[in-house]
Amino acid sequence: MIYEYEAKTEKEAIETAAAELGLEQDQFDVEIIETQKNGLFKKGYVKIRVHTDAQPFEKGAEKSLSARESLFADPLPKDEFETKLIDFICSVVRKMGYEASAEVMFREERKISIRLSSPNSSILIGRKGKNLDALQLLANVYAGHLGNGDVKIVLDTENYRIRREESLVRLAYTTADKVRTSRSSVLLEPMNPFERRLIHTTLNEIGDVETKSEGDGLYKQVRVLYKGVR
Repeated sequence: MIYEYEAKTEKEAIETAAAELGLEQDQFDVEIIETQKNGLFKKGYVKIRVHTDAQPFEKGAEKSLSARESLFADPLPKDEFETKLIDFICSVVRKMGYEASAEVMFREERKISIRLSSPNSSILIGRKGKNLDALQLLANVYAGHLGNGDVKIVLDTENYRIRREESLVRLAYTTADKVRTSRSSVLLEPMNPFERRLIHTTLNEIGDVETKSEGDGLYKQVRVLYKGVR
């Protein structure tokens, strides 16, 4: 499915899309289709096109997770759904040949974050987090089988998600410096939609550098270009 949104900045447009579709920002891909800077007689704006295979959340849906909202204190499962979810995640890890325990990091409306603890955390994370992403995908599919497909499951271990975001921001700025120096372009490693969007957003305000996604499938690559290159 494809949708279009317009706002003053790319960040505002993405936030509007996420709110109106009822999706997490890592559930859709963003293409910037038009940008206008602030001028003497014109206000700046950004128009984006959103691509997603996820089912948008219906505002009037009977299922509401408001009872889960802002429950940050208790890491233990609060109900049968959370108990089954944690048991499933630990079972999958055991079938991989490793031991792990799991607990709830935080709860929000339509979102639950689960922390994995294991002596083999580095293996569960995998190269560039791909093993962790795969486990997270399985957890979300299982949540759907339990009748909670509108709940986003976020899986983490050893604070990998936060460390990865910090690493990508540093990579974005370092790459921008290289592009400015060489007056050329750099193609980054394949990334998931959330990671690509982080690169785009980080470099969006740098005037002489632009970014675009290339490739097909979930793991596309971001090209960082010096604007003088044609």
